[in-house]
Amino acid sequence: MTIKSTNDLFALKGKIEKEKFELSQKTQVIVYQGTCGYASGAKGVLDTLNTELHERNLKDIVVLEHSCMGCCYIEPYISVTEPEGISTLYGYLTPEKVTQIVETHLMGGEIVQEYMVDINTPFFSRQEKRITELLGKIDPFKIEDYIFYDGYQGLSKTLGMKQVDVIEKIKRSGLRGRGGAGFPTGVKWNFAYNTESNQKYMVCNADEGDPGAYMNRAELEGNPHAVLEGMAIGGYAIGANKGYIYVRAEYPLAVDILNEAISQAKEYGLLGNGILGTSFDFDIEIFLGSGAFVCGEETALLASLEQKRGNPRPRPPFPAVEGLFGKPTVINNVGTLANLPLIMCKGAEWWNSIGSETTKGTKVFSLTGQIARTGLIEVPMGISLNEVVFDLGGGIAGGKKFKAVQLGGPSGGCVPAEHLDIPIDYESLQDIGCIMGSGAMVVLNQDACMVDTARFFLEFDADESCGQCLPCRRGLPLMIEILKRISEGNGEIKDIETLEDIATFMQKTSLCALGQTAASPTLSTIRHFRKEYEAHIIEKKCPAGVCKDLFHYEVDEELCNGCHLCALKCPEEAITGEKKEPHHIDQDKCIKCGNCYHACKFDAVLIK
Repeated sequence: MTIKSTNDLFALKGKIEKEKFELSQKTQVIVYQGTCGYASGAKGVLDTLNTELHERNLKDIVVLEHSCMGCCYIEPYISVTEPEGISTLYGYLTPEKVTQIVETHLMGGEIVQEYMVDINTPFFSRQEKRITELLGKIDPFKIEDYIFYDGYQGLSKTLGMKQVDVIEKIKRSGLRGRGGAGFPTGVKWNFAYNTESNQKYMVCNADEGDPGAYMNRAELEGNPHAVLEGMAIGGYAIGANKGYIYVRAEYPLAVDILNEAISQAKEYGLLGNGILGTSFDFDIEIFLGSGAFVCGEETALLASLEQKRGNPRPRPPFPAVEGLFGKPTVINNVGTLANLPLIMCKGAEWWNSIGSETTKGTKVFSLTGQIARTGLIEVPMGISLNEVVFDLGGGIAGGKKFKAVQLGGPSGGCVPAEHLDIPIDYESLQDIGCIMGSGAMVVLNQDACMVDTARFFLEFDADESCGQCLPCRRGLPLMIEILKRISEGNGEIKDIETLEDIATFMQKTSLCALGQTAASPTLSTIRHFRKEYEAHIIEKKCPAGVCKDLFHYEVDEELCNGCHLCALKCPEEAITGEKKEPHHIDQDKCIKCGNCYHACKFDAVLIK
C-alpha cells in the first residue's frame, strides 16, 4: 500500500487500530530484546516461552518481540498483559523461571510474586518519557506499530507548511543539539536553508563512541522510524532530498532494524518520490562507520562518508554551508532527530513546556557504573544529578559511598558529591568545568581512583586521535606519561601545574573537538580531587587502592575469622591460614588483583 495523502495515513491508522483492539482481547506476553537483552539471555527466555506455550497448547496467548524499554538492570525481562489491561513486569529471568511463570501465571492465573518487578519506584515514575516513550511499546520491525502511535503525523504537518515556518517552529521550541555541544538546531538549519545550492544533505550522526554511552543504539533499535521521520522533516526544511545515517558497524541489530524500517517506509511511500502526494522527494541511505571515535566529529564524519580517511578539517566553512561533497549539509544526532516529529506534531510550546531556563525539553542518559539501577533514562532538563543518582538510579550499588559522576565521556568531566545538587543543563555544567556530552553518565564509587580515571580517558583519546595536529599528537602522550609517573609514586607537585598547562594549550590550539576537550576529565579531576593527586605525590599513597605501586593488602587479624573466602579467591595462592584462624598475605606472591578485598565480608582485608 502506498500512502498518497494525509487522509490515506489516517485511514491506515484506523485500520491498524482495529487490529490492535482485536489483539488486546488476548493475553499478551512481550519479550524485550535489545542488544542488552540478547547479551543477558533474552533469546533463551523467548525460546523457552514459545516451547512451553506450544507444548501446553496455549494458542490464545500472543507472544510479541519488542525492544528494550530501558530498565537494563532487570535484564532479561518480560511483561504479561491481560485482556482487562492488568500488566505484570517480570525481571532477572532464566528459562527455568519462565517455565514457572507459564505454569503459575499464564495457566493458573496467579502472579509469581518473587519474579515480579516493582514499577512503583522512581526509576519508572520520575522519568519524562517522550522520545523513549515507544521503546518497548512497539515492534521496531513493524512500521504499522509506529503509525498506530501517530507516526509520520509530524511529517504530514510539516509538508503543509512553508520551509521557513518549519525552521521558525524549531527555533521557537528551543531545541538544542543532543550530541554534546548543544547548538540551537533551528539556527543550524537556517544556515543550510539560506545557502544556495543545487544539492543539500541531511546526515544523522549515529557514531556513538563514548565509553558508557548507548542512548543512540537503544533509540535506533527501539524506534527507528522516529529518526527517519525526523530526517525527512529536516530535509524538507532545508531543501535536501538525500539523507545518510552514519551508524557504527558495531551495532548490527540497529543496522538490521534501520534497513527494514527504510524498506517499509519506501513501500508505504513515506520515503522516496512524491511523499504524501506532494512534490517533496527524500531518500535515506545507511553508511557503516568502522569504529573510529574521531568520526563522531562532524567534519571527520563527512570525510569518512566521502570514502576518505576520517580526519577533521578546520572550520569555517561549517558543514551547514559547505559540507558533504562540498554541499550544504545539516548533521544532527539521533536524539535531536527523534525530537522533531514530536515538535511538529504536538507543537513547540508543548515541547518546551518542561526543562530549564536555558535548556528546554528532555534528555536521554545511559546510567551506568557503580549504581543500583543501570539503564536508559529520560528526564527533564534541569533535574539535579542528586535526583538522577539517588532517586532514579537507586544510589550506589553494594552500599558503598558515592564519589563522582563522569559525564560527557572522554570530552567530559567528573562531578563530585558537593556539586550533586547542580541542575543538568549546558550552562550549569560548564560552570563547574564539565559538559553534558551525548548522554553517558558513569557513576563512580569510593573505589575509583581519579588519577587512574583521568589516565583511562587520556589513553582512550590517544588511541582514537587522528594524530593530524601537533597539540593532540604530542600533548596526549605527554599527559599520559605524567599521570603514569604520578600513579607509580614518582610524581612531583609541579606535575599538576604542567598537566594544567598542557591541557590549556590543547584546548586553545587543537584542530578539532577531540583534542580541544581530551584533557577535560584530567582538568576536572584536578579541580575537584586535587587532594587525591597530592596524596599520590606527597604521601606516595593511592587512597582508593587502585594504583598498584602505591599500596598493598594486609589482613587485620582481629577482624579475620578465618572463613577462608579470601584464600579461595586468590589466583596466586598468596593467602595462607587455617580455617577459623587469622590469615596472612604473602607480599612476594601477591599480584594485587583485589579479589581478597572484594571477597571478604568482614572488612578484614585492608588496603595499606
